[in-house]
Amino acid sequence: MRGKLIVRIAEGLGNQLFMYANSYAISKKINYDLLIDNESAYFQNKNIRNYQLHNFKLNSNICNNIFKFNSYLKHFKRKLLIKTEKFRKNKIFLIEKRDKYKKTKFENFKLSNLASIVYVEGHFESENYFKDFKNELKYQFNLKDENNYNKNKFYDLIKSNDNIVSICVRQNRFSERILNKFDDNSKLKSDIFLKLTIDYIFRAIKLVENKINNPKFFLWSNDFTNLRNYFPSNKFTFVDINNNKPLTDFYLLLNCKNFIVGPTSFHWWPAWLNNNGKNLIIRPKNINVSNNINFWPKNWISI
Repeated sequence: MRGKLIVRIAEGLGNQLFMYANSYAISKKINYDLLIDNESAYFQNKNIRNYQLHNFKLNSNICNNIFKFNSYLKHFKRKLLIKTEKFRKNKIFLIEKRDKYKKTKFENFKLSNLASIVYVEGHFESENYFKDFKNELKYQFNLKDENNYNKNKFYDLIKSNDNIVSICVRQNRFSERILNKFDDNSKLKSDIFLKLTIDYIFRAIKLVENKINNPKFFLWSNDFTNLRNYFPSNKFTFVDINNNKPLTDFYLLLNCKNFIVGPTSFHWWPAWLNNNGKNLIIRPKNINVSNNINFWPKNWISI
């Protein structure tokens, strides 16, 4: 009987894709069945995210409830298992390592002496974990029921224009969580992050205008409030969709060919999945939304 590799999915869509991609690569290397825990990271009320991967053409199934830590009692059991992990000969947890500053980096797992049931936890935000499986992931990260997302005025424009450049602006980076929403320090950090992002975007635009003839800039955001103050020109088209917004946004971005990648894992994925060596992909040099020092692919243009 083949072993089971159970990935704990958490956070928002971009993070979920990283978690799945890393675990998919591991499951292939050790010949285990990959199963998804879609509940354990979301059962507590403090979470503002929800599981989104059921909308994609994944090859993996949801694990049985007996393998989930989806209650406070099970959550406590999980903590005990992690604390006693060092005493076990066969490991049941593969957990991403963080330093004292909560920073991470790409590291190869030791994949020997594993138990028949293994849990994977962490963000793993680097292509180095899974780039050898890009073709398989590219298929699986297509959305089901595409007709739910292509019935809007932006889709035909994006499909028919090779000179469209996608821009992503993430607002409220540090103040979107419930506990930080009204915290002055968190709101200040979000404002600084936004200004750094805007500065990077306009530097990238200068480069784009030297490389693409008559570029058309399409702009996505989680919150368009006051963004016209930064982008007043009519050369910026705001892709402002309310219907099934996160998934429709992602679908439209998957159809773009050029990217001024915002410091967000949500925008990272369409750029990575579309990277064919011919399209233009720009990323910020000094902004890293991830704790992983290997977050940005080396072949993207850094400015």
